[in-house]
Amino acid sequence: MDEFRIRLILLHHCRGIGWKTIFLILKEDPLLAGLFRKELHEWRVQFPQLKPNQLSLFYHDLHSIDISQKIKQYEENDVLILTYFDEFYPERLKHIYNPPWVIFAKGRLNVMQERALAVVGMRQATLYGQEAIERLLPPLIEKGICIISGLASGIDTLAHRAAVEREGSTIAVLGGGLFHIYPRDNTALALKMMKEQLILSEFPPFMKPERWMFPMRNRLISGLSDGVLVVEAKMKSGSLITAQHALEQGKDVFAVPGKITDQSSDGTNLLIQEGAKLVLHYEDIVSEMNYSVHNC
Repeated sequence: MDEFRIRLILLHHCRGIGWKTIFLILKEDPLLAGLFRKELHEWRVQFPQLKPNQLSLFYHDLHSIDISQKIKQYEENDVLILTYFDEFYPERLKHIYNPPWVIFAKGRLNVMQERALAVVGMRQATLYGQEAIERLLPPLIEKGICIISGLASGIDTLAHRAAVEREGSTIAVLGGGLFHIYPRDNTALALKMMKEQLILSEFPPFMKPERWMFPMRNRLISGLSDGVLVVEAKMKSGSLITAQHALEQGKDVFAVPGKITDQSSDGTNLLIQEGAKLVLHYEDIVSEMNYSVHNC
């Protein structure tokens, strides 16, 4: 592994900085050749917008993390590391706002090249949500459409299982590191997907999931897909955040309608009211996304 790639992976592990700071570092030093030459006060001059505690965390991690040892641990566990500049980095993600500089993946990378539909919804899926999954997804899976979701309880789990059980393709984007599957009830499903499908995350494998990580990962769920299907969603839910990311990325947004008296459909009905494609049948998705049923 070349030095530039190792140093970019190290920056991705450093606390206190985010995507923009790494972008600015790369802009000034494209090869990251001088990463360890600057003293703390020099970083402070370069990034006055960073708070003192952020800068201290960054500087500490930069000089204390044994990134070669971490990379060795990842490789021993068959974790693939993709940087933004690598050949196999997903092309779709290069066109979103704030694409991750590094992705950690386990499974089949070629799944990311397939036509894909993100499927999101409530963690407390209702019987109606389950019936909607059973009605809409099987024909899409059989036509070769990869199903992308977040491995959360409820709709996410139902979507992944639908693809696995029908020997289709599916990708899970985690809101935490690959070594900390959440929820734990999905561990068996995750291990199966790591062997036969694909699981990925922008967070280093040893990072435990925290609440702030899940909204971040939603932009990747939509970014990896050609469109997003929202099956069930309450108002102000993570599913609506994913739909908003999809709109910002120029992706199609689909929504399953529901009862106006049912809170689990408040979000999907709002999306339809605001212009999302109302879905009653899988062909509603096929026609909008120009998927050729005969050529899939």
